[in-house]
Amino acid sequence: MKVSRRDMFKIAGIGLGAGMAVKSGIAFSASSTPQRIANYKIKKLYHGVAYYPELWPLEDIDRDIAEMKKLGINVARMAEFAWSTMEPEEGYINLSLFKMVMDKMHTAGIDVVLCTPTATPPIWLTHGHPERLHKNENGEIMHHGARQHASYEHPAIKKACFNIIRAMAKELGKHPALIGWQIDNEMKAHVAEDFSDAAIVNWHKWLKAKFGTIEKLNEAWGTHIWSQHYQRFEQVPAPVKTPFLHNASLITAYKMFCRESVADFMKEQSDILHEYSDLPVTHNDNPAFNIHHERSMRAQDFASYDAYPNDKQWPALVYRSDMYRSAIPGRPFWLMETSVSHNGWLGNHQPPHPPEFLKVEALSVYALGGEAFCYWLWRQQRSGAELPHSAVMSAWFKPSIGYTEVEKVSKARQQLEPFVLGGKMVGAQVAITYSDHARAMIETEALDKRENFPNRYRGVIEMWQKHVMDLGIHRDVRFENAELSGLKVLITPAMPYVSEIFMARVLKFVKEGGTWIAGPVTGTRGKEHTVPTTAGLGLLDEFSGVETKFVVPLTKTGSKGRGFNIETELSGWCAAMQPKAGTKTIATIESGVAAGHAFITERSIGKGRVVVLGAQPHGESAQRFINTLITYYADLSGVTEKYNVSSGTIVAPRLDHNGHKLWVVINMDGQGGRLQIPAGSKDAISGKKITNTELHIAAYDWRVVYPANL
Repeated sequence: MKVSRRDMFKIAGIGLGAGMAVKSGIAFSASSTPQRIANYKIKKLYHGVAYYPELWPLEDIDRDIAEMKKLGINVARMAEFAWSTMEPEEGYINLSLFKMVMDKMHTAGIDVVLCTPTATPPIWLTHGHPERLHKNENGEIMHHGARQHASYEHPAIKKACFNIIRAMAKELGKHPALIGWQIDNEMKAHVAEDFSDAAIVNWHKWLKAKFGTIEKLNEAWGTHIWSQHYQRFEQVPAPVKTPFLHNASLITAYKMFCRESVADFMKEQSDILHEYSDLPVTHNDNPAFNIHHERSMRAQDFASYDAYPNDKQWPALVYRSDMYRSAIPGRPFWLMETSVSHNGWLGNHQPPHPPEFLKVEALSVYALGGEAFCYWLWRQQRSGAELPHSAVMSAWFKPSIGYTEVEKVSKARQQLEPFVLGGKMVGAQVAITYSDHARAMIETEALDKRENFPNRYRGVIEMWQKHVMDLGIHRDVRFENAELSGLKVLITPAMPYVSEIFMARVLKFVKEGGTWIAGPVTGTRGKEHTVPTTAGLGLLDEFSGVETKFVVPLTKTGSKGRGFNIETELSGWCAAMQPKAGTKTIATIESGVAAGHAFITERSIGKGRVVVLGAQPHGESAQRFINTLITYYADLSGVTEKYNVSSGTIVAPRLDHNGHKLWVVINMDGQGGRLQIPAGSKDAISGKKITNTELHIAAYDWRVVYPANL
């Protein structure tokens, strides 16, 4: 029997309510489904570098390649900043340098990833054309001299970009050294929303496509407030500077327009590449960049990311691996850029990595589903803005500070590779939701200003991922529109708008036995960044079986709550809830402005349950409270992919090429660690049985274990 979304809610005993729309614009339409190359699988573990032959004498190339071979480098990424070399004058394109280098790489057995050079347009494209340049909200034009200064909204910029991409794809797309393409470079890493005239024209087109009529926009945004009512789309401003603040609906919508537009520009690049080349396409992403990350995956055949953590920031590396592994399910991801030692640019640098740290960085990426671990860069820059940045080789071509650490990565890669090839990651049973729409809303309207609380959306998601990781639970970070198959627990923190489409997917998940934990702020806003008028948490009130009496900030109010026999301070925005029949109170606010109300509730639906965490635990007992919450529901939901492992050491559960389970155990914090293992387990590399049931891992060391009886 075919069941509609409305019927699904009725089955669960949930009325949709007259004010709740049947359609949501958040999920992607079927027509947007990407046509990716088929059967992408890991063939080898790649160990790579960013290489810039355009910056050095031609006679250095053979020497570079010989040194790469010596170090075990088997892939080089090129050309992301080389547009002026390829097309020194408009219409005159010469790709001979890169063809020659690729010929040499192929002879040496080094594969190549070629990048589209659109991040750094040449001077002839923008000089004398300020209308082609990116403009920020203050009206400041970004000029030539760095990168990302052009407006991708301008037709002349797009035309020039597509012209150079098409030339590259036609001439080099079938080169035997080439294994893949990278779109642009760190898209929108340095700039946010574009306020150029070209962007404003496209903004109005976007609004018309989204709403159809200006009347619908006015209704959705409530524009009679402060006389903001519009008569036609061309009157709707971009959120440039005003005496006070713009309408929240407008600010969030403009962020979404700009980020969706960039993702669509990436898709246009990918389509050109696929027209002439049958090789996979990716982009070196980062959760900090100002793009629609989920939508951008439509342009990619596999995901990749950049990360430059120092040794204290290693959890960010694991977080990104969890996120980009899940971005395109069933496919490996790449770490496209990281530093061999210290990150740096003019006037800034990080501390150098301690010995052995680079090795465990690489092993964590490979073990958590990565196909490649690549450095920026091969040879230290002799000019430009990033002179202090570490490299494998110095500018004077001597082994640099990271050279010996790269040798260690090469050795470790060769040891791990037999256990990875032909195998796969074990599926996660716990996931954290990442929403691009939620990110835009929280950038418009901040969550919690208290000290030590993440000040950005990605920090909140990373915080919850770290809670789960520190408990030894294998996890994913999944996009809002991702499938929930295989999961037993889904944690959705800080998602102000909960769409009917998302809720229908969660309902199916819960009815089949899953646990959904909706974190603080979730459900507090409508689709167009307005306040719900049907219930305090919109659709979530009816779904979770509560009545939200009010939503109030608890930061610095001294409010405390109790649940799981733990008292905790409370902070941030709080949904003060009253459970309805069939819904249990799990934790209660005992003091402060919302005393007497529930701040955690649980409702059973089908075989599973929906849990609402209405306020953020804070203070000395917060960690223990959240750990208890996650552990309780993980155990209740039958989560088995969890490990008794010390903090600072990670476990990557995998299946080898024979389908046998193995654990890659890595100490990441340099403090050493321990892991409980079944009696009779075996060290996979040595082949010897491990005599103890507690495996000790030395600082920055690693083991591959075949656990007994699993």
